[in-house]
Amino acid sequence: MNDDETLDDIEKPAAIETKKEAKFEFETFSSLRHRNYRYLWSGTVLMGAGQWIQQVTLGWLLYDLTGSSILLGVLNGARAIPFLVVGPIAGVIADRVNRRHLLLMTQRILLITAFIMGWLVASGYLVPWHLFVFTLITGIAWSFQDPVRQSLVPNLVPKKDLVNAVALNSIAFNTTKVLGPALGGMLIAMFGPAGNFFIQGIAYSGVLAMVYLMHVPPTPEQARRSSMLANLKEGLGYVWSSSLILSLISLALVPRIFAVPYQTLMPIFQKDVLKVGPAGLGMLMAAPGIGALIALLTLATLASRVRHQGLLLLSSVILLGLLLVIFSQTTSFRLALVVLVGVGSCQVLFNTTVNTALQMMVPDQLRGRVMSIFMLDRGLMPAGALLAGLSAHFIGAPATTSWMGSVVFLLGVFIAWRVPLIRGVEI
Repeated sequence: MNDDETLDDIEKPAAIETKKEAKFEFETFSSLRHRNYRYLWSGTVLMGAGQWIQQVTLGWLLYDLTGSSILLGVLNGARAIPFLVVGPIAGVIADRVNRRHLLLMTQRILLITAFIMGWLVASGYLVPWHLFVFTLITGIAWSFQDPVRQSLVPNLVPKKDLVNAVALNSIAFNTTKVLGPALGGMLIAMFGPAGNFFIQGIAYSGVLAMVYLMHVPPTPEQARRSSMLANLKEGLGYVWSSSLILSLISLALVPRIFAVPYQTLMPIFQKDVLKVGPAGLGMLMAAPGIGALIALLTLATLASRVRHQGLLLLSSVILLGLLLVIFSQTTSFRLALVVLVGVGSCQVLFNTTVNTALQMMVPDQLRGRVMSIFMLDRGLMPAGALLAGLSAHFIGAPATTSWMGSVVFLLGVFIAWRVPLIRGVEI
């Protein structure tokens, strides 16, 4: 008998018990009942807020110092490089070393560099190259942090709460993505850019405290029995030999390259297609975030009833491509907002279900390496944005969004047809 269970509870009618079970199934924040996951999630919120405040501040400073839009693009590219170059190595290390020590070390680096940048800005010694060095250092630290934090989730919650936990992680990220830039701009106006780095450092101090409080399960010993090179080959070999894992990771690249870049073309739609002002641009940029939050809250609430993950991720990526094509053809501002809410919903449903499926299927001793390979898609985002920008220059933003949406739709249909294993994925 559970501690909270009484004799009266056992003797309740079956109908009331069924009602209690149904209520439990709709607990939106059920995974937060687990203390260690609660520390991990709280750290994710603080890290997300710090990251988005950082990005806004870096862009503001670089443009203020140089007035160069080209350097702004280079800075964004520099942020993605570590995920491509360091990411697979970081995944190997995540499977070999004490994960708690790795989290503490990288978090200290993020904290210290944030305070150093705050001092450089406040003292007036800041020059543009400092921003690029800072971006590369923090990008490397993030490329080590993320595989560990992702791979820990299945160790901190039971299987029945995994979908809910991954959804809540995505909610934390997307909420800070919506609120962080606005907060960063407001803080620059109130305290200046130096204050933003100090605030970021304080947020990272909170993350460090969460790691100290969290019990991190030990790393499996299998990886340490071989060299790092052998570990890397093992991780790549595992992904390559598993048609299901390879298909999921490959499919995850599609939206990053062909769907997400539509956001870079939004100013063109705002001015030349929909003909709305700056306030309209803000609404167009916010609409996908609103859709993402709605979808994630729904997924977290219904997590215990989500079984056919494969059908959900395939339908969401196919619908994402279709909605992008519809958006490219609309000239109605209101319809565009509705469609973009749907775009955000489909995009985040796809990302979350792929993430959950991988974490559930990959064994613990390989999870860090596989998740680091999965996160290579972050490094490819600038390539997709560059492709979209070049295409829009020659054929226009609507035509570019249309063909990119068509690619997402057709590849989704192709994968659904050619890889039946994905359709059968269940949690």
